[in-house]
Amino acid sequence: MKILVTGANGLLGQKLVALISAMPQHELIATAKSKLIPAMARGQFFPMDVTDARQVAAVMDAARPDVVIHTAAMTQVDQCETEREKCWMANVTAVEYLIEACEKNHVHLIHVSTDFIFDGSHGPLDETATPNPLSYYGASKWAAEQRVNQSRTDWAILRTVLVYGVTQDMSRSNIVLWVKKSLEEGKKINVVNDQWRTPTLAEDLAMGCYLAAVQRARGIYHVSGSEMMTPYDIALATADFFKLDKSLIQQTDSTQFTQPAKRPPRTGFIIDKATRDLGYRPHTFREGLAQLAVQLGNGAV
Repeated sequence: MKILVTGANGLLGQKLVALISAMPQHELIATAKSKLIPAMARGQFFPMDVTDARQVAAVMDAARPDVVIHTAAMTQVDQCETEREKCWMANVTAVEYLIEACEKNHVHLIHVSTDFIFDGSHGPLDETATPNPLSYYGASKWAAEQRVNQSRTDWAILRTVLVYGVTQDMSRSNIVLWVKKSLEEGKKINVVNDQWRTPTLAEDLAMGCYLAAVQRARGIYHVSGSEMMTPYDIALATADFFKLDKSLIQQTDSTQFTQPAKRPPRTGFIIDKATRDLGYRPHTFREGLAQLAVQLGNGAV
């Protein structure tokens, strides 16, 4: 099977490159806007800006993949709120370009989405929950889902929650790395305890995407960790695991922060469908931390 991955330099993209390029039964086509960062055991790389319609069409025509796993997106929630045109181009218009190319070449599309399409009034949520985004980022991702749903190509949408992990270049942090680095530097941190999520190890999400691709899954799947935690819970668990000073972690609530974009208070996912239909089995949060510790210890990702 030929699998094309967009956004190969992102956290999820890097994990997919590592996973799929190590499998001789598949041919990986990695794409990214700039030079490929992760090492690739085998496969091809094409520069591709998903917001450039001609580039998307040309790469898809040349590569002729069986499946596209679309991970490229603008995910900085506050930046999306203030740079709306850029956000829409990256998260909606780019999806329209990909859909057009997939329809033309009869390609199965795996689209990655987010819990931020929900308003956070309750959770954890299954695939039948009604989207009602609070932020422009969430609205753009919900609009993209609707474009995928209405397309004439085969598709699956994989929604996920609060992804964490180690990247090759460490250009972007995530909650676990931020907590670990801050505590190692002796910094006091304020962490909210009034938002609930099911944090997701990047390797688990990559495996979920891979399982959906090889099984030609159709429909919507919730793919995340299985444990409901607040960011404060995450910070305490991270401090415990890495034997760092928990007294530096100050519990607070979201009213103490002024951010351009609203966050849903309570999401988290019920992953029974992905477990049953795809064979998805996420690590526990502690197991995820152990995997990070190994990667950070020896430089491997």
